[in-house]
Amino acid sequence: MSLSDQVRDERNNQRYYDTFAATYDNQRHDGYHRWLDARTIELLSPYVAGRDVLEVGCGTGLLLHGVSQLARRAFGVDLSDGMLARARQRGLEVVQGSATELPFADASFDVAYSFKVLSHVPDLEKAFAEVARVVRPGGVALLELYNTRSLRYAIRRLRPAFSVGAGTDEKDVFTRFYSEAELVRRLPPTLTLRQTHGFRVATVMPGAFRVPGFGPLWARAEDALSASPLHKLAGFLVLVLDRRET
Repeated sequence: MSLSDQVRDERNNQRYYDTFAATYDNQRHDGYHRWLDARTIELLSPYVAGRDVLEVGCGTGLLLHGVSQLARRAFGVDLSDGMLARARQRGLEVVQGSATELPFADASFDVAYSFKVLSHVPDLEKAFAEVARVVRPGGVALLELYNTRSLRYAIRRLRPAFSVGAGTDEKDVFTRFYSEAELVRRLPPTLTLRQTHGFRVATVMPGAFRVPGFGPLWARAEDALSASPLHKLAGFLVLVLDRRET
């Protein structure tokens, strides 16, 4: 991919999320999204407690708000002005910037994490390198990407693109799915894989989490799948990476 293509895709991503910002939080407080955000915070909690933390692609600050209650200090960075405006309304420390040019000095954080973001970044290797740069040696990065070995990937290929705002749909944002092996090959030498986690193994329709009586049972089933070896087939694959000495 040429530099001009990368710049174009980044600008498209920015416009997409600026449009999405107005409605992004609307359905995040119940059902599938509430389950997913709660499980993400549970995963992050032991890593971020008492640490200096960065969220790459913080959006409206839903995760960052929870992390800020645990961390010594928590910062967020995002490309979208619209998303950041909502994060600031939550009283969070956030700045505008790109995942491929993080506006922080080397070795600024003990932990960096990113969810639902890096699969929308065309230059993934550069984003990985930037995360490695800003995390202190001995620190940890938790990076989530979309998994080709998943039911979610198959569904995404078959269904039409969803609308996210006036004149904007999913086709307007760069999106790529990866295998775990491909992701490991793209890591810089200063990041090494400790383990993987996965979310959303069997869910075809997120609305299942809202069905009275059935939703809690489905959530427990997904929890069990996420804790099993089948997490490798999850739609969202989380790499837990150790930041080594150079």
